[in-house]
Amino acid sequence: MDEVAFVLRPRRGGWVIDGTVGMGGHAEAILKSSTDVWLLGIDADPEALARARVRLARFGDRVTLEHANFRDLARVAAAHRVSGARAVLLDLGVSSYQLDESARGFSFQHDEPLDMRLDPARGETAADLVNRANEAELARILFEHGGERFARRIARAIVRRRPLSTTADLVAAVRASVPRAAWPKRIHVATRTFQALRIAVNDETGALRQTLQDIPGLLAIGGRLGVISFHSGEDRIVKQAFRALATANFAELEPSPLTPGDDEVRANPRARSAKLRVLERTS
Repeated sequence: MDEVAFVLRPRRGGWVIDGTVGMGGHAEAILKSSTDVWLLGIDADPEALARARVRLARFGDRVTLEHANFRDLARVAAAHRVSGARAVLLDLGVSSYQLDESARGFSFQHDEPLDMRLDPARGETAADLVNRANEAELARILFEHGGERFARRIARAIVRRRPLSTTADLVAAVRASVPRAAWPKRIHVATRTFQALRIAVNDETGALRQTLQDIPGLLAIGGRLGVISFHSGEDRIVKQAFRALATANFAELEPSPLTPGDDEVRANPRARSAKLRVLERTS
């Protein structure tokens, strides 16, 4: 949060767009940095957005919140007549609230319905996906979005055990298909499978690619785009998009991404894999 607030706070005021406002932590830090900052906050999760509304209420009409996916960021900005933004932030993935409290099956820590939708009113659930897709499609999803080297075995187990309806069903399928000796030491054996299915259910990769094409046109000269990613696939997409733009009227703030400090990782171990890349519009 300290890095985001320092790097993205507008030095001379203006609009900041938070395309994944969540419960408002980063937004609050940026709004506190100056009374000349206005925020347009977007989030696909209506419950998270409701919590952000309470958290940011003290900033009054300096805050505008909208229920939308960040892939619609350009449309939402145009609808609210926001242009020439001084900063745009995307914080990818899911929050601790969504993992621990949403009861939508993002985590294997609790036995919950296998939903995984960021917006629980739109699209198919993870249960719909695993019970519909064929073995080859499931294997592709697990490998491409999760880097799971046992993707084929897990896909085969899912198909054999269908129908799956809860997180416990999915964990059991993964455990049954990955040899115990090959279980990773630092993460749960089902982590990559859950990550891959969540990304597929919400089309997070497609949304990221589209948004990275749209955002540069929203930035003022000197405006900055910051993207926080949590796994190598996301970071690769961001790095490639930034490098392509850096040949024109944009420049990366640093050649390497910013990462959380030791104190932050100790306080919040889930932050350990976070990478923040920042792009600035130079002309």
